[in-house]
Amino acid sequence: MHLRAPLASTIGTNSLYATKVSAPPPTTDRPEDRRTFALGLRLIAITMLSTMLVFVKLSSEHGVALPEIMFWRQFAAMPFILIWVFSHGGLATLATRRFGSHVKRSTMGLVGMVFTFGSAMLLPLAESTTIGFTVPMFATMLSAWLLKEYVGRHRWSAVLVGFIGVLIVVQPGRSPLPLLGAAVGLTSAVLIAFVSIQLRDMTRTEAPVTVVFWFSLLSSIPLGLALPFVMTSHSPEVWAMLVSTGLFGGIGQIALTSSLRYAPVSTVVGMDYLSLISSTLYGWLIWDHVPGSSTWIGAPLIIASGLYIAWREHKRAIVRLPEIAA
Repeated sequence: MHLRAPLASTIGTNSLYATKVSAPPPTTDRPEDRRTFALGLRLIAITMLSTMLVFVKLSSEHGVALPEIMFWRQFAAMPFILIWVFSHGGLATLATRRFGSHVKRSTMGLVGMVFTFGSAMLLPLAESTTIGFTVPMFATMLSAWLLKEYVGRHRWSAVLVGFIGVLIVVQPGRSPLPLLGAAVGLTSAVLIAFVSIQLRDMTRTEAPVTVVFWFSLLSSIPLGLALPFVMTSHSPEVWAMLVSTGLFGGIGQIALTSSLRYAPVSTVVGMDYLSLISSTLYGWLIWDHVPGSSTWIGAPLIIASGLYIAWREHKRAIVRLPEIAA
């Protein structure tokens, strides 16, 4: 997440990964085109991932170290991911000839998770979520730089508008937001965008369920090795928080990915930005935090930037795949 982005959220949003594909022929009777169902899945996903970040923040406030939070986020989600695996072809779907690519993707995703969770810990949830909406902007810039993809004036203009929104939210030099938290949030968005570039190649040969499984498994290994050095005793309340990070994160991850089976991303991506409502509500109910006027002014600019980029890429037959790093 992140919900990160759109998980454009996503690419999360709370972000999204892109690869050029041939547009499928129009149809109205295939199950993959059940758009209302897809929107429902997307809404479930952003709700689950927003809730996951609440438990990340609460666990941190109860003294749990970040590596331990990350371990339980990945490990506790494995049962749900395995259920998903067996409902999508079984263990045969996990076979891969690109194990090295999965290792690289997991390494980058793990680092990205450090900054994504760090942003939620350092910032109010609404501001952390808003900054996470910058993933499409960074993905566009990286596509032009690393992939030499043509980016026209329309998308560059959207990127510029998005960055104006970031400056309004962050207000360098006179903002009540901690600049360290803002820097961590922006770094998270950049890293998620880098992951999107990796997946543009991987998703040509690897199914989403395969990528999700190997990321969860491979990232759990180094986190498990670090666990004896950071883990402490916990109350039942804290254990419930830690398990909930995996529960809500795993369900959200699967729902986010599955939503694109039933509708194109151009249909569902707008739902990702509703995570700002849920994160604002959580912040008010739990921490008594209400976003300042700068957030309400800057957030629409960032959201408009992400939606316009997604729309332009849809017109150019670029399909965005779901954010699966959080």
